[in-house]
Amino acid sequence: MANVNVTALVIFIILFAAVTVLGFIAARWRRGDLNQLHEWGLGGRRFGTIVTWFLLGGDLYTAYTFIAVPAAIFATGAINFFAVPYTIIAYPFVFVVMPRLWSVARKHGYVTPADFVRGRYDSSTLALLVALTGILATMPYIALQLVGIQVVLAAMGIQGTGIYADLPLIVAFIILAAYTYTSGLRAPAMIALVKDALIYITVIAAVIIIPLKLGGYGFIFNAALAHQKFITDKIFDAKLLGTKPPVPFLVTLAPPSAGTTGQFVAFSTLALGSALALFLYPHSVTGVLASNSRNVIKRNAALLPAYSFLLALIALLGFMAIAAGVSSNPAYAAGFKAYGGTFAVPALLLNQFPSWFVGVAFAAIAIGALVPAAIMSIAAANLFTRNIYREYFRKNPSQGEESTVARLVSLLVKFGALVFIFTLGTQNALNLQLLGGIWILQTFPAIVIGLYTRFMHRWALVIGWLAGMATGTYMAYTQASAVTLHFGSSVYPLKLGSLTAPGYAALYALVVNLVVAFVLSLIFHAVRLPSGKDATVAVDYETEPTPEVAAAGAEH
Repeated sequence: MANVNVTALVIFIILFAAVTVLGFIAARWRRGDLNQLHEWGLGGRRFGTIVTWFLLGGDLYTAYTFIAVPAAIFATGAINFFAVPYTIIAYPFVFVVMPRLWSVARKHGYVTPADFVRGRYDSSTLALLVALTGILATMPYIALQLVGIQVVLAAMGIQGTGIYADLPLIVAFIILAAYTYTSGLRAPAMIALVKDALIYITVIAAVIIIPLKLGGYGFIFNAALAHQKFITDKIFDAKLLGTKPPVPFLVTLAPPSAGTTGQFVAFSTLALGSALALFLYPHSVTGVLASNSRNVIKRNAALLPAYSFLLALIALLGFMAIAAGVSSNPAYAAGFKAYGGTFAVPALLLNQFPSWFVGVAFAAIAIGALVPAAIMSIAAANLFTRNIYREYFRKNPSQGEESTVARLVSLLVKFGALVFIFTLGTQNALNLQLLGGIWILQTFPAIVIGLYTRFMHRWALVIGWLAGMATGTYMAYTQASAVTLHFGSSVYPLKLGSLTAPGYAALYALVVNLVVAFVLSLIFHAVRLPSGKDATVAVDYETEPTPEVAAAGAEH
């Protein structure tokens, strides 16, 4: 890593500059009045099937996905393939649920999920909790996008000390902030087309060329199996000796023994809980609400599993890195020392491809960080503007004022992500992102169940949210330093009599949330505690608003 890879760096800079130009040009694409929040923050709600497909794909399949999934498989094995089925499970959920949210949001001019909660339950408190949860879950997610850029810059030899080490990353995010401020959601939507094309090219080339060079998939899987056995032996040695395990994310790798369900419950609850949480994140909802019709959302629910296929191919890069022996190559020792397993994919690409293609691949990863980071910052800004600033600081601001506040907040969010990663580090960002998944799932009762029934009482939902947040955070905290039966810090060994079922803490916390909310709803309805006025009616959830009604909603 001592020498700069000039060829790769030149290609990287050219592609990065090209998408920067696209980001600024996007302000004039499908031109609208960017002084209106729904134009700046939702692209005017005019994106069709193809643009929405690229936007959601760029939003959900991030640079950190490209780096982290193979890295986790490289470190701890095939259990990390749970990321593939969970994205598949998510899309039937999207097909059924999200058109209802789109319809009611379009009818009433809602920009955020918290807007819907505010109208459905007549509760500014519940809307505030949903908004704060969304912002809290999004911030470490944005910070983690920096990891992908940091790793590829280091892999090309761009490093130093002090400000010089961080300067390239700071410049990249200043550029991102500039064109996001100018163009809003149109910028990542346009750039996502380039990003996805580059990632598809990189992955397809990798899964064809690398196996040919290494001796075929049989050799790769045999090497991965031998590595898995080695890691398993080391983990059980650590258990016996009571020492720290040799990998960052310890899992129960043995078949279930007496009194434990082994990996089965952990794998299935991780997949199910992650699927339910995926489209509750503000950036996912933003992509959905930017669509121009219910049918666009349904078509994308059918088309987006193509990205799951891509994700499965990306995951195989972890096994290829094992087979290529990159961790024992002295040329990459500094990279692995600095970034751990997250350096596996850059090292593999450097090891197997010529410099010019490495530049293309690294640009794909970096651009794959900018697209979701832009959407996430916009989504967080929308939440703050609509559900905190408008509700508690300035009632009934003008549309221009709303748009200006959102732009400024999007800048602050990006700056906050930079400060976070520089001061707290990658591991803390990762831990908080895992907590973010636990937290965001606690908005499920208010948002998803609220799309179908008004039975849940607003104060019951508030107390249920508190119970779920406390339970999930406690479960994650108690597992942060455990040496058995956990997956990172998000799998909790639940005791059920004599049986121990290690499962996803977010799902266990959601069960607590739902039980508390349901029981208290029964009680509050029985004592006739006021439940507020519902601003929506049944037809709002099932129909496509006419252009006149939609325009009236946008002005709301």
